[in-house]
Amino acid sequence: MTDNDRAIVGLVMTGHGLVHTYELSIPIFMTVWLAELGVSEAVLGTLVGTGYALFGIGALPGGLLADRLGSRRLLLACFVGMGLSFVGLSLARSAWTIGGALVAWGTAASVYHPAGLSLISTGVQQRGRALAWHGIAGNTGIALGPLLTALLLLVFDWPTVAALLALPALAATLVATRVSVDERAAVAPADRGGDEPAAGPSSLHAFWTQTGRLFATGFALVFALVAASGLYYRGVLTFLPDLLTPLVAVDLPIDVAPGRYVYAGLLGVGVLGQYVGGRLSDSEHIERILIGAFGALALIALAFLPVAGTGTIPLLVVSAALGFSLFVVQPLYQATVAEVTPPDARGLSYGFTYLGVFGIGALGAALAGTLLQYTSPTVLFAVLAGVAVVGAGLSSWLATTRAQMPRSGS
Repeated sequence: MTDNDRAIVGLVMTGHGLVHTYELSIPIFMTVWLAELGVSEAVLGTLVGTGYALFGIGALPGGLLADRLGSRRLLLACFVGMGLSFVGLSLARSAWTIGGALVAWGTAASVYHPAGLSLISTGVQQRGRALAWHGIAGNTGIALGPLLTALLLLVFDWPTVAALLALPALAATLVATRVSVDERAAVAPADRGGDEPAAGPSSLHAFWTQTGRLFATGFALVFALVAASGLYYRGVLTFLPDLLTPLVAVDLPIDVAPGRYVYAGLLGVGVLGQYVGGRLSDSEHIERILIGAFGALALIALAFLPVAGTGTIPLLVVSAALGFSLFVVQPLYQATVAEVTPPDARGLSYGFTYLGVFGIGALGAALAGTLLQYTSPTVLFAVLAGVAVVGAGLSSWLATTRAQMPRSGS
């Protein structure tokens, strides 16, 4: 990698780790909120889902701003906003004020993925390797965030833990102000248009024109595919720590929910999934790999509860399989977006991508809470299996039509 590649990868690894540290600490907090606040799964799932929805909905304007203002500026704003929103969370004392703090977090965090992935796709020469390291950093945050939160909750009350978690983002802001990168170093000379960020659409008409051009490529199918991935992701993870606890046949010497630690371990295995997915993203047949990955998620959803119910060891095995398969998908669809979209719309394309993943995907939290309150975990996992089958079908459709789709420049 070049010096510029390494600087970009270091910046986005920091951001990706922080975003997912906060994102996946929330389900750990939920085990406390369910016990202390006296709200139902449906109500809490909807409040949390609203914050997660902003995490996705804000990705679209975030992508536009990345094209217009540049990714580095948005990453700095993201770090500041996430840190301050967790300071706000530490001051919340009711379900509604907690919901407000999570809305603030979702808004701030929403710009990360379009800005960070746009920066990789236009600034890094070795994109596949960068996506692999980017994914590893994200899953490190995904695993360590819940584990750190669970451990801190053994010592402190949840508002204090929220305040302590705010500190890394605020510290990262200070470090990131010293980083300087060429954001378009990997764009072909004919497409660079200078070293400044692309201007992006300057009017509503231009936005719709560029959006129409974007969805005329293979991106329309990719958008539907990533929305299915987001629904599965949020639907399976939001209440998983609470679902795992009664399945863990281990008596701990301290009064904690053991599902929190299985959950953190499951997410830790996702580091390997992200790395493997990132390396596979250099393949010429990404769509075929996605078919297999979604198929595996469907089978795991159907097998999860029957296997987990037979003992702690089978529970750990099926949890590891879920963690690996859940995260191997992400770098694959990230690379697919770069393959089917033009460089000057890369921020916009990743904005739409994470509108699908985390915006539409946020419905998975409310769906999971509602199904758990009114039906059963078995029904929830059956619905998630159906979502994964849809994802596999969309991947198959994309694979069969890709040869006729316009190819973008890098």
